[in-house]
Amino acid sequence: MTFNILVVNPKDKVTQTAVFDNFQLLYINNRRHSAEEVGQFNTVYDQVEFRRDVIFRELHNNHFDFSKVKIVISRGGLIKPVHSGIYEINEALRFDLLNSPIGVDIINIGGLVADAVAAKIEGAKALIADPAVVDEMQDIARITGAPGVERKSIFHALNQKAVAKLYAESLKKNYHDMNLIVAHMGNGTTVGAHHKGKVIDVNQGFEGDGPFSMIRCGSLPLGDIVKMCSDGKKTKEEIFALLTHEGGINAHLGTTDITEIETRIKDGDRHATLIIESMAYQVSKSIGEMFVALKGEIDAILLTGDLAHSEFVINIIRDHVDRLGQVIVFPGDNEIQAMASNALRVIRGEIEISEYV
Repeated sequence: MTFNILVVNPKDKVTQTAVFDNFQLLYINNRRHSAEEVGQFNTVYDQVEFRRDVIFRELHNNHFDFSKVKIVISRGGLIKPVHSGIYEINEALRFDLLNSPIGVDIINIGGLVADAVAAKIEGAKALIADPAVVDEMQDIARITGAPGVERKSIFHALNQKAVAKLYAESLKKNYHDMNLIVAHMGNGTTVGAHHKGKVIDVNQGFEGDGPFSMIRCGSLPLGDIVKMCSDGKKTKEEIFALLTHEGGINAHLGTTDITEIETRIKDGDRHATLIIESMAYQVSKSIGEMFVALKGEIDAILLTGDLAHSEFVINIIRDHVDRLGQVIVFPGDNEIQAMASNALRVIRGEIEISEYV
């Protein structure tokens, strides 16, 4: 079977592959990896060839013909700030994915895996779309009380933009004519103020800003962090791990399985109830902040990400923000569809590929 768009999406313990013929989904596969399987590699960058081979093996086993593939697309990485758009993997982008100016994360290998796959398919281009470092913030949102320290734009740009555009299209409106608040809730949580097509303010969910999430600690009292850094009990690496992937709900409850957590809540686990309610409360407060950033002029509040599957979480947020505007739920991360949609726009000539420099 032939196809023209290949979406590859490496995550911590999953390699996700999707095949599209234009926007028709022909095949999707989530190849799960054991801790031992990924543990054999010293860094995430050492996994690139392994992930590439997994993708080819899965597609060959399902008898897909690569001869018509035009685009291999993946998530972006923690590179330099860029404007919203689609970028072809070039030498500069490849270098910054390998030597991130922000930090090491599994998201950095998405473009590298796409590049490695496309290199083996004649005529195919490797692209990324709306990487996490899309920066459209207004200057007033960057300033902090510590000169030299600015707030940064690092968020779920791919899914936030895709969901916002999908909602606009559902109303036969243009995303660039609307004001929306989008909250992506998952391993990390980011809440963005979308003003006429630009995200003018958003919390930096990667390194501890905003609500805590499944694995990230969110904003913390700075005095306590200073003490933690200076008392010698934790190394710099351990503190960064707490901020980025060893905090949040997992640190409190020992799991990121929301179904398991909801079962515990139904069984009367008061601690689990308090933790989830607190997380949803913090998301609600961030939505309120973005309501202010948009001066109270909003068309809707969109809730998305894996936690948007949880009615328990959604109902708590609704209870806090319903008076601010209509709440619409788009459960899941929608990354696969967002990447395919961007690739199709390139194929149709509706959008130009940007050059990363």
